[in-house]
Amino acid sequence: MKTAAASALPDLVGTVIGVSDWITVDQDRINQFADVTEDHQFIHINEDMAKMTPFGGTIAHGFLTLSLLSKFSESAGLVIEGVKMGVNYGFNNVRFLAPVPSGSKVRAQFTLKEAVEKKPGQHLLTYEVTVEIDGQDKPALICDWLGMQFTG
Repeated sequence: MKTAAASALPDLVGTVIGVSDWITVDQDRINQFADVTEDHQFIHINEDMAKMTPFGGTIAHGFLTLSLLSKFSESAGLVIEGVKMGVNYGFNNVRFLAPVPSGSKVRAQFTLKEAVEKKPGQHLLTYEVTVEIDGQDKPALICDWLGMQFTG
């Protein structure tokens, strides 16, 4: 994870902050996500039925891939020096572009798109995040992720 002074944020806008480590999205992870979210659509959990689809096998839930952003940010995000806490502020323009087949590895690239000091000590950071699938040209998803960091 990268750290920066609040005064340096304007210079970081438009730059890649980091690229996360790879995470394997295996069938066990997909099944656990299905259980937690109660989304048991066959394309995610029934390997025999999923083989008959254009995907040729099970795929991860789009929301599973999106939920991994918190983990990805641990190694690829930005923390403002002196931060007391950070909170998820939401998303803009979430798009699921390619399915993540079971057993695939994914990682995320974080580009700082905008940094705004909303109030003294409250910084709203917007990242453009691209989640890549190992060995594929098309990303799994792209989104703008907003996070508020409190320094005061």
